[in-house]
Amino acid sequence: MAGAGAFAGIFKMTEGGAQAQQKKQGGFNRNSAPSQLKITDMRSVLVASNYDYPIIRIDTNQGVYGLGEVRDAGREGTALVLKPHILGRNPLQIEPILDSLRNFAGQQRLGGGYSAIDMALHDITGKVFGVPAWRLVGSKYRDRIRIYCDTDQSQDPKIFAERLKKRKEAGFTYFKMDLGTRLVANRPGAVNNRGTATEKGLQYLCEYVQAVRDVIGWEAPLATDHFGALTVNDSIRYARAFERYDLAWAEDMIQVGHLGPGGDAPKDWRGYKELKEATVTPIATGESLFGLEEGFQPFIDNRAIDIIHPDPLTSGAIRETKRIADYASMHGIQTAIHFAGSPVGCLACVHMAATLKDMLAMENHAVDIPWWGDLVTGPSKPIVNQGYITVPDTPGLGVELNEAVVKEHIRKGGYFDPTPQYDDYILDRFRQGGPYPHLDENGKLVVAR
Repeated sequence: MAGAGAFAGIFKMTEGGAQAQQKKQGGFNRNSAPSQLKITDMRSVLVASNYDYPIIRIDTNQGVYGLGEVRDAGREGTALVLKPHILGRNPLQIEPILDSLRNFAGQQRLGGGYSAIDMALHDITGKVFGVPAWRLVGSKYRDRIRIYCDTDQSQDPKIFAERLKKRKEAGFTYFKMDLGTRLVANRPGAVNNRGTATEKGLQYLCEYVQAVRDVIGWEAPLATDHFGALTVNDSIRYARAFERYDLAWAEDMIQVGHLGPGGDAPKDWRGYKELKEATVTPIATGESLFGLEEGFQPFIDNRAIDIIHPDPLTSGAIRETKRIADYASMHGIQTAIHFAGSPVGCLACVHMAATLKDMLAMENHAVDIPWWGDLVTGPSKPIVNQGYITVPDTPGLGVELNEAVVKEHIRKGGYFDPTPQYDDYILDRFRQGGPYPHLDENGKLVVAR
């Protein structure tokens, strides 16, 4: 009788579904039946901000849904084309689902669909079992994540420095400045005919770094980015010129040997190894690389960089980015996180970053947008507080969209409109599609209908 009573209690916990989206502290969501959970739909909304934020929602048959985000300035279709591959599957089977999608992920923004689905699956699973997303991949090494933010350039070193000073006054303790060669392009003798800085031009660029150091101090970590179209040799000259300023890192320096446009999806690990060995300025790259084996492993195995700099919205979101960072840690390489999206993707990155051993800092590219945090409910406000983000302990990602605010900033389309155009397969490996003309065992042509 006692055993029967226990089983009756278990069955009771799996009843219902109308209120399955409600968060539960402890145990699992009493309004869900995990073994019977199925994915029924995927929809999207495109938010206009400093970059467009393609946010997706994966729905289930029990009312529990998960949010995810495609890489900033990407498109929601990168995720939606994967919809037929996940329909009908149990979203709690995170790794089997991701394994089946990995073939469709790629470098730069093409890693965004896989990454968005990873986030949404962790959001659903955390809600069902009443645990934060970080608990699904490990344990916390920290309760809050240190944040840095990029800072707009000015050709006046004093104005540039003042902008960094305001970051410090806002509570930030980690800094990054763009240091494009174009800052000195109008100065006589500063730029050669290849568009890179001469020795005189490098001296001018160093004036900007010195001005920033004067206002934020020498103890504060300061990284640099966006130098321009540099070769390996150019990068060595720049990195050596910056050595006296004790930079946290120089980012994405080599602009040749990449997949696609831009200089943040490198394939030439040998060039980076040559750069790293020629300077004591720490070298970081990787914000547009996807996957350990596909993107980061050669750089790590060959110790070609000092710091990996993945953007989880390209690199594989929660599970794969942790895998990359843990592998790097075993090889003595630290991790910094690139991020420039909405609070949905931001909190997903925060969950992942909390579980990393060798985590330096995470970027936020929207600290100057006043309504950025209003896009969501759930996390404490302001989300970035005195240069840190608190790691949520609420189920899933711990974030829900503020529908009214999101609707004020939609780029195009509606708010999670139906997506029947993505119900059939668009990307696939091999699919016969049903009956087909063939020869039977006697060599007779059979035309199946």
